[in-house]
Amino acid sequence: MDLRLQRRLAASLLDCGENRVWMDPNALDDIAAAATKDDIRKLIEEGVIKRKPVKGISRARINARKLQRRKGRRRGHGSRKGKKGARMPSKELWITRIRAIRRRLKFLRDAEIIDRRTYRLLYRKAKGGEFRSVAHLNAYLQTQGLIKG
Repeated sequence: MDLRLQRRLAASLLDCGENRVWMDPNALDDIAAAATKDDIRKLIEEGVIKRKPVKGISRARINARKLQRRKGRRRGHGSRKGKKGARMPSKELWITRIRAIRRRLKFLRDAEIIDRRTYRLLYRKAKGGEFRSVAHLNAYLQTQGLIKG
């Protein structure tokens, strides 16, 4: 039974593609008898012809991959595209490091573990890039005997 005309008319009425037109297999004779758009409209009202829902594309795999990346997976050499400096600019690294060091210095000054002069000295050293991290600053303070372990 050739229902290409009816399928095409139904698709234009339902405002969808021909593949999304569903026809009731029990009423194929009625559908075949329909030759005009009005006939097809009546069949649509009766529920003999319907529009199928859009098939979605699941984002489950993408979301799972994002979660893995948040956990630190999938970040090896094979997954990298940009240079080291493009993936994390050296300026951003500097900003995060210097802020942490200055926060530590302020804490030590306010807690009166170091005096104001030592604070200024260490602040300038930090600005000059002498300390790699807060841990390095703490190690330096211990070796200089400025604070106790």
